[in-house]
Parts: sequence; structure tokens; C-alpha cells
Amino acid sequence: MKATSLFGGVQVFNILISLVRSKFIALLIGPTGMGIAGLLSSTMGLVNGLTNIGLESSSVKEISLANNDSNLEKTSRTINVLKRLVWYTATLGVFIMIVFAPQLSDFAFGNKEYASSFRWVSLALLFKQLSSSQLAILQGLRKLQSLAKANLLGNFIGLIITLPLYYFFRIDAIVPAIIIATFMSFIFTLYYTKKLNIKKVKLSTKEVFKEGNEMIHLGFMLSLSSMITLFVAYLIQIYISKVGGIQEVGFYNAGFLILNTYVGIIFNAMGTDYFPRLSAISEQILKIRKAVYEQALIAVLLITPIIIIFLTFASIIISILYTKEFSTIEKMVSWGILGMLFKAVSWSMGYVIIAKGDSKVFIKTAIGFNTILLLLNILGYNYGGLEGLGISFFVYYIIHFISIKLITYYRYNFYFEKGFYPIFSVMVVLCVSTFLLSYLPNTIVRYSLMIIMILVSTIYSYHQLNKKIGIKEFVKNLFNKKK
Repeated sequence: MKATSLFGGVQVFNILISLVRSKFIALLIGPTGMGIAGLLSSTMGLVNGLTNIGLESSSVKEISLANNDSNLEKTSRTINVLKRLVWYTATLGVFIMIVFAPQLSDFAFGNKEYASSFRWVSLALLFKQLSSSQLAILQGLRKLQSLAKANLLGNFIGLIITLPLYYFFRIDAIVPAIIIATFMSFIFTLYYTKKLNIKKVKLSTKEVFKEGNEMIHLGFMLSLSSMITLFVAYLIQIYISKVGGIQEVGFYNAGFLILNTYVGIIFNAMGTDYFPRLSAISEQILKIRKAVYEQALIAVLLITPIIIIFLTFASIIISILYTKEFSTIEKMVSWGILGMLFKAVSWSMGYVIIAKGDSKVFIKTAIGFNTILLLLNILGYNYGGLEGLGISFFVYYIIHFISIKLITYYRYNFYFEKGFYPIFSVMVVLCVSTFLLSYLPNTIVRYSLMIIMILVSTIYSYHQLNKKIGIKEFVKNLFNKKK
């Protein structure tokens, strides 16, 4: 809960930054511009996933394990190994983007007009990989305040610089804005990792690959999984572009941004501390059950009021975030956000697979789940347009929840304590009821009942949090500490 309050605050500020950025981008370059930016960023993300071999995740596990043993020498060597490996992977990524820029442009846009854009965006990929490795160091060492500040300052300064560019240059500002945003993140993560005074260790290339073998092996599997996820998201965007046009891609990206950034605040805030903490106890099933139970419970109790608030004021929120032109994504986001409740639980359980380093199971599940997601998204968009996409996300999250529950039970003997499911069931009923109320034709009755649901869910969540962790005392101590 402490980590969530720290990174939750950072995420709220980052959301405000993202809100301002998205609003200005929507006003200045419109859905078409957002579609172009989305395809450029997605392509960069795909190449990044292909080349970074998952080091930003696997290194967190290795650093946290070394740090948990209080072995300063081992921790320093692990960090130096990571730094060397990242330079190799980043160089490879830049090389691929520069050499294959025409092919990337043709694949993404159906022509070679954006080849030079992709070559410039290769700089963003370099900064992205370097900053990701530095964030992994801070996360693995659980330097949470430094991690929070690096995130916050990088995003804020990036916003201050890029907004004038969009104002004066409109669509031509897309590529410089992508580069500047990643560069700012790199500068601030570098600053905070330099403050750690990590001992430099001389390592030969042979030693780097030998000592980094475990990191590379797990990282490769994580990278392959990430690449599959990015590739599927990329294919969905390409499919939407071919069937509905680039403007539809802009609408899709706008809706996806809401689900993963604004609602995903809970996952981003919690995951920062949760993964290294779980990695440190990966061989102790009783401690794992306790940690996952706590994490899932907190996630469900915090995300339910957010879901219900969004369902109630979806049209208003979308208008504030973007423009009235984006109202077409309301149904898509409402369906998708309903699935976030199931994602909160499966997300908490899914980290067990990564923490245990069970790469075979992880890659098999990644292939299976992403195949299901791709098929559901194509069917959903084909038969229901953007709303059909929302329905497909909702169905997918339910399938994912059930599957992860079965896998973790039969593979690791993991299960929740009995007290979890009654609370989860109440939250499901509250969310589904609010969703159904959104279809009431009478505006006054609809909003009155939905506001009552907001109050009920908030009071219930607060009561459960107070009963489990003494939220009233926790908040009091938090404010006293800040004072």
C-alpha cells in the first residue's frame, strides 16, 4: 500500500501530463495524426521488443535477488553486466531501424514515405533502451523514491518541450516529440542511477555473457512474450487501418490509452514494488500466497471505484481527454474497462510465473493468450466495429483470469485464501450492475442510480481496506510523515 501511494501519486501526475498531451494532440493533429504517431511508436516498440531481449524485466529479478542477499559485490557485477548488455541490444535495435526503414514504412503505412521518419525514431529506441535499463536498476534495488522522481521529471519536462512543437509544426512535430520524450526519460534516469555510486567492475565480453546467461535466458523468453504482445497489437492496428482507415487506428489508440494508462494506474503503481518483492520470495509458496493475496485484494478494492466512476461519466471524460469527435470510442472503452476487474486478479497471479523464472510456461501462455486476443479482436472489429473491440477485450480478460488461475494452481499449488472470492464477487456485481445501468434511457434516473453505485463501491472498498490494513491510520501516518 505504501508503494501504491507513492507511485499512485506519481501516476496521477503522469496521467495529468498525459491528459494535457493527449488533449493538445487531439486538437492540433486530430485522429489521423494520432494514427500516424501510434503506428510510428508501435513499430519502434516492436523493434525494441525484438532486440532488447527482455533485460528491463529479467534484470529486476537478478538485481533484487543479489540485493536481497546483501551481497554488494554480486549486486555491482550484476548491474555492470546489465549496462554492457544493453549497449549491445540498443545498437542492434538502432541498426535494424536504420537499415530496414523503407520496409518498416511499407509494412506500417503501405508506402515508403515514412522511411526517414523511422530512421530518426531509431534515436528514440536508443534512449528508450538505455532509460529502461536504468529504471530496472532503481527498481531492482527498490530505490522507489528515485524511481518515482525519474519518472515524474522525465515526463513533465518532455511535455513542456513537446507541446510548443505540436502547436507550431502540427503533424511534422510527431517524430521530434517522440525522440525528445525518450531523451528526457534517459537524462533523468541517468541522473538518479549516477547518484547510487555503483562500483564499476571491469568485465570482458566473455564474462559479460557468462555472468549474464541467466538474465539473458529469462530475458529472451520475456522479450519473446513482449514481442508477441506488441506484434499482435501491431497486427490489430494494421488490420483496423486496412479495413477502417488510419482515423480508426487513431480512435483505437485513444481508447487503448485510456484502458492502459488512465485505468492502468493501479497496475503501474503496484507492479513497480510488487515484482522485485515477489522475486525475492519466489521459492517460498506460503509467502507467495500471502503476497499475491494482498496484492490482488488491494488491486480489486482500489480499481472498482475507478471503473464505476468511469462507466458513469464515460462520455464526459472522453470529451475532456480528447474532443467530441472521439465520442465514438465510448462503448469500446466501457466494455474494455469492465474487463479490468478480472485483469487486476490475473495480473497479480501472473507475476508468479515470471518471479519463478518459469520461462517455458511463460512463453507458452504468451503465445496462447495473444493468439486468442488477436482472433477475438479481429472478430470483434469485423462484426461490431470499435464497440466489438471493447467486447472482445472484456471476453479476453475473463478467459485470461480463468486460465491463469488454473495454471498457477496446478503448476505451483497457488490458491487464494477463502476470504478473497466473496469480496471479488461483490465487486463484480457492482461493476456489472453499473454497466447495465448505463443503458437506461432516462438520463436523470440513469445518473442518479450510477452515482449511488459510486458511493456504495467507495464505501465498501474503504470499509474493507480499513478492516484489512487500517486505512484510516495508514493515511494519517502518511500525512504526518509528509508534514
